[in-house]
Amino acid sequence: MNDNTGWWARLRRTGIFWPLVALSLVFLFNLIFSPQFFRLEIKDGHLFGSLVDVLNRGSPLMLVAIGMTAVIATAGVDLSVGAVIAISAATVTVLIGSVTGESQTPMWIAILAALGASLLAGAWNGLLVSRARIQPMVATLVLMVAGRGIAQLITNGQIITIYYEPFFFIGGGYLLGLPFPVFIVAGVFAFAWFMTRRTAIGLFIESVGTNASSSFHSGINEKNIKLVIYAFCGLCAGFAGLIISSNLKSADANNAGLQIELDGILAVVIGGTLMSGGRFSLAGSILGALLVQSVSTTIYSLGVPPEVVQVVKAVVVLTVVLLYSDVVKNGLDKLSQRQGVPS
Repeated sequence: MNDNTGWWARLRRTGIFWPLVALSLVFLFNLIFSPQFFRLEIKDGHLFGSLVDVLNRGSPLMLVAIGMTAVIATAGVDLSVGAVIAISAATVTVLIGSVTGESQTPMWIAILAALGASLLAGAWNGLLVSRARIQPMVATLVLMVAGRGIAQLITNGQIITIYYEPFFFIGGGYLLGLPFPVFIVAGVFAFAWFMTRRTAIGLFIESVGTNASSSFHSGINEKNIKLVIYAFCGLCAGFAGLIISSNLKSADANNAGLQIELDGILAVVIGGTLMSGGRFSLAGSILGALLVQSVSTTIYSLGVPPEVVQVVKAVVVLTVVLLYSDVVKNGLDKLSQRQGVPS
């Protein structure tokens, strides 16, 4: 059978195909022009190298992309994740930070407080979107602006430095030779995947994103779905804030998570989730985040000026988005039929 039901057509229409192609092209570029990109070393039982750096430095973005995927799947968007990261980082550093090297507050309480603050921030967005019926972009823009002010109030306008070494493990520690943030991402991803693919929540999210009115008349409480999803997105940003503050050993309310919301949206779009809502791909979003981070790491490793990074990102994103267009898809389907690609 040489029609659109063939395996090749089905593979192209999955959420991970084009992100994989784009990521493979970036790796191929590095293989040709920067072979040291794939060099791995073991020091003190830990893996080091550019590939490890992509996983480590891309962990906050992957966490943001997981939460953003669920939000965009409901036909929404969250512009406040960067500010929520700042709130999370400010909360945990204020509770822990001390010049004596001892934690002022038990670390587990500080972590729970930071995650709780992030969860409340996300729930606030969810209330504005689901109950007040404010457009998601406007609702989350409120916290995007006010969130950094809240973080500055928490830190009293200061850059808080942490001297408590156990906290450094969250963002800079290693487990089984890999950076610990990778395991945090794996845990959050596993939870999100299980809840959306092994329970009815995933179908509810897609239904609300496709047609909220029909979902309501079908017995789905779309208000509660959106409230939970925005709260979960805030929680993901809270984890990212913990990693960033631990890695930097400080919290800067002005710069923590700055513009990460844009990279998060890019990662989700690259991963195949439509901004109009509906079907989504968590794995595709993870690949999209890895692609964004790989491009940045590649550019820096080649010694290209940092200001070029945004231009290259734009070109990569434009290329991948065009590949998702109906014109390109239909053209590839016709090409497959002419060449007789087997099913």
